[in-house]
Amino acid sequence: MSLRVLHIDTEKGWRGGEQQALNLATGLARRGVATLCVGQPDQPYVQRCAAAGLDVAAIRTRGEADPVGIAKLRGVIRSWRPDVVHMHTSHAHTLGVIASRSVRPRPRTVVSRRVDFTIYRNALRLSWFKYRFGVDRYVAISRGIREQMVKDGIPAERIRVVHSGIDLSRFDGVRSHDYAAEFGLAPGTRIVLDVAAFGWHKAQEVLVRAAPEILRAFPATRIVLVGEGECMEKVRAEARALGVEREIVFTGFRNDVPSLLAGCDCFVMCSVLEGLCTSLLDALALRRAAVGSAVGGIPEVLLDGSTGLLVPPRDPAALAAAVVRVLGDGALAARLGDEGRRHVERDFTTDSMVEGNLAVYRDLLAEGATR
Repeated sequence: MSLRVLHIDTEKGWRGGEQQALNLATGLARRGVATLCVGQPDQPYVQRCAAAGLDVAAIRTRGEADPVGIAKLRGVIRSWRPDVVHMHTSHAHTLGVIASRSVRPRPRTVVSRRVDFTIYRNALRLSWFKYRFGVDRYVAISRGIREQMVKDGIPAERIRVVHSGIDLSRFDGVRSHDYAAEFGLAPGTRIVLDVAAFGWHKAQEVLVRAAPEILRAFPATRIVLVGEGECMEKVRAEARALGVEREIVFTGFRNDVPSLLAGCDCFVMCSVLEGLCTSLLDALALRRAAVGSAVGGIPEVLLDGSTGLLVPPRDPAALAAAVVRVLGDGALAARLGDEGRRHVERDFTTDSMVEGNLAVYRDLLAEGATR
């Protein structure tokens, strides 16, 4: 079956969702699917898609009800004539649905949902209309997200789960980061690592609150927080208030995350909301023992006691106990790392993600052909 898929991503920055959208587009192109990527001019999504050899169309959009942006997008859809329009962000969702509705023949519409927030974040519940009409299929990146969407009233039959995937070849030949050399640490210092943007739902302050107990058990430990964002100063203040600021390293944004992961003794993701978390997948791919909150899609990555350890969200004592358990039991840490790697190889590769989305497209087009 020949297939044409147009992707829309309206973000101006570059985060995990954009990486997944790029991975999907490049994977489809390798399979012979005609692919066009639409995004903001001079922004990372369009730039990186073009660098990967994909066809791109730069359309500036301002918000999710921009009439000029919608008109330009409608023109691209009419001229390029995709079979499927796949929208990868919240604003793309609105813009793409409106632009697609007036085009004949109408392309099938797919929206990726990557967060486990309720769709009713506005007190007026205006999202009800947006999410109930105009979308043929939602692709949730975890069962946790699907459950939240069904709870919010979206028909279950319109939601498919396709896990995010990572490219395992990225980790070939990765060397462990020399934390001692960069940060002036004593040889043998244990590293507890968290990699995430400092947003409220990532809850790095929970790890900071767990730090005193971790340090009591293993004084030669440093907690390394990688990332930046609006909540960083709040987390720094928490570290100062607890007197552990000297044992916590804030690195800011880093381009060498695989190396940092490879050099850590325990990876932590203490989010209170989390769609899936590709940083966890990266850690498991490098055979790192991981501890995470039992929220959203994390339990699909960390099978408790098998591929990682799960703890209740917002529970510093439970988090500290789990980290101490990993640091104190080398055999457990090695087993979790090995099982985690196998889990990623089975269920969370880029290839499995691309094939899952491709199956969604084919099912949609088959449904249309039988109507």
